[in-house]
Amino acid sequence: MKNSQKNHKEPASFRVATYLLAALSLTLGVGALVVFTVFLYTGPFNLTGFGLDTTRTLLLDAGLCLAFFLQHSGMLRKTIRHRLSRYIGEPFVGVAYTIVSGILLLTLVGLWQETTLTLAAAEGPLRWSMRALFALAIAGQIWGTLSLKSADLFGVDALLRRTREPTPIVLRGPYRWSRHPLYLTTLLMIWSYPDLTADRLLLNILFTLWIIVGTILEERDLVATYGDDYRAYQRTVPMLIPGFSPRRAGKRSASRR
Repeated sequence: MKNSQKNHKEPASFRVATYLLAALSLTLGVGALVVFTVFLYTGPFNLTGFGLDTTRTLLLDAGLCLAFFLQHSGMLRKTIRHRLSRYIGEPFVGVAYTIVSGILLLTLVGLWQETTLTLAAAEGPLRWSMRALFALAIAGQIWGTLSLKSADLFGVDALLRRTREPTPIVLRGPYRWSRHPLYLTTLLMIWSYPDLTADRLLLNILFTLWIIVGTILEERDLVATYGDDYRAYQRTVPMLIPGFSPRRAGKRSASRR
């Protein structure tokens, strides 16, 4: 009721700007993920060419990855979110995070430089098996995302409601087997590309390290937020590699975003 009264008092121009910001967050959030998924499947788009040698090409690609990693993981940390909320307001933090993440991910894809050095290439049944694994990973991504249900993935709900509701721990779908199934399927998507060039190997290694380190950091935040409930979840469900016996579904589940 308070939120509706507050929204009623807001100028129409502010409400329009809010909806436009929400639309931008959804467009960039979903769009960047789709483009990155296509990039992982097809390889570099080769939209730009700087004529660099192999060493400089890999340094540029590494810089693009690190810029995305620092922003993506940094803005999720509680201290940084708190500081941002003091300047732009807590309801706007989620969409700000999504918009900046989307821009940096699209920049990474658009500026990525391909090397001519091919280290390995899968052929025949192995190649098609890797393509099938990618398709299964996509299905896992969709299953994991749908299992989150009410999670505010792009910060839009918090923006429109003018408040950020705490997300419960989720214990359904793939989260009964793995605490971070979306990270696991991302790793499968990354490593199932059949042509291993020098730049692709760099991307695979950097993203794998980032996902592992980021998962550990996220686990610390989740323990700090949910306490013993999340510790119990840690004891019964593996972090990434699925367990053989799923945990029984309950009211709580285990993913923040």
